[in-house]
Amino acid sequence: MTTDQHHLPSDEQTRLGSLTNPAFLACVILGAVALLTGFVLGGLQGDQGRYFFHAYLTSYAFVLSIALGGLFFTALQHVSRAGWSVTVRRLAELLAAPMPWLAMLFLPLLVPLFLDGHVLYEWTDAELVAADPILAGKAPYLNVPAFILRAVVYFAVWIWLSRFFLRLSVAQDSSADPALTLRMERLSPLALILFAFTVTFASFDWIMSLTPHWFSTIFGVYYFSGAVVAALSMMILAAWGLQATGRLRNAITVEHYHDLGKLLFAFLFFWGYIAFSQYMLIWYANIPEETAWYLPRQTGSWRTVSLVLLIGGLLVPFVGLISRVPKRNKSMLAFWAVWLMVAHWLDVFYLVMPSFGGERLPLGLIDVALTVGLTSVYLAAVVAAASGRELVARGDPRLDESLAFENL
Repeated sequence: MTTDQHHLPSDEQTRLGSLTNPAFLACVILGAVALLTGFVLGGLQGDQGRYFFHAYLTSYAFVLSIALGGLFFTALQHVSRAGWSVTVRRLAELLAAPMPWLAMLFLPLLVPLFLDGHVLYEWTDAELVAADPILAGKAPYLNVPAFILRAVVYFAVWIWLSRFFLRLSVAQDSSADPALTLRMERLSPLALILFAFTVTFASFDWIMSLTPHWFSTIFGVYYFSGAVVAALSMMILAAWGLQATGRLRNAITVEHYHDLGKLLFAFLFFWGYIAFSQYMLIWYANIPEETAWYLPRQTGSWRTVSLVLLIGGLLVPFVGLISRVPKRNKSMLAFWAVWLMVAHWLDVFYLVMPSFGGERLPLGLIDVALTVGLTSVYLAAVVAAASGRELVARGDPRLDESLAFENL
């Protein structure tokens, strides 16, 4: 590690600058209009909010996954003492920064816990739990107070870690103190351990418990792998968009896109591997309490969704990203990043919405409105976090290594 600070070209734009206010206002206005539309349409359904809350959970789990993936990428770079990623790491730090906003956006999901019947989660219905031995056996874990307490712990950990890494990284922009890098490196192993536990149990609580009779020990890994794909896709799109506006043109090179593309391909393959492992083991064992989760997803319209995810979410982008060429062409890589963002949303939709039930595929304007609304509010929080800050870790002692990085 060298303490010599490498200076970017004097004309390099490394801040949002004049983009900040227009981008923030556009995201806030679009988010407010879309969310209001989603709330109104949800109230008109006449089903006690069942459709609305399932759609809200889908959109929320999608947006949260981007922030969690950014937090993982940040901690991973520090634990591995990576030098190549210094110029793109700030993008990941900013993606993870809106955790306090995401904690507030989680609050609507607490409302169904106190409504009569099981609007969202079966285990909140006391009569149903009392009549079901399996649910009664899980009641010490699946109960409202414990659910809320665990959510508080999850967000406390995520907010602390995201603020810790961003605060020290930004402080290093002006001080160029290598001791700050050492502090972040020393915390990163603990950060990854805490991340693994909290993301795993959060996915159990918020998504897997929609079908409380069913369980999968690798469900948390499944959600995590999709989250990293989403975050890497967003980082690629952010870098591409910023460079299109004249920012970070020298800081982020084709070599960085190449490595981001390699990671994107690797985690896409990892997501497919985990999905196959979960499915294959359950299919092979053919135990009724395990196959119950897959049966509705292999009938009717959900069978089509499953095939679209297999072909469009895995096989097509696998072929599209496997060669060197798309990884080194930022426009092609941005195309596949958009493709995988859409595929990841469909994957989260596939995890959540079958528990809503019904014969037709529950996909409508509410889903679009809530996804656009929550994504816009999240992006507004990212812009707010980036306001007045460098978009690249200027003071990192490995900046020189990152700027000179080349793939073999």
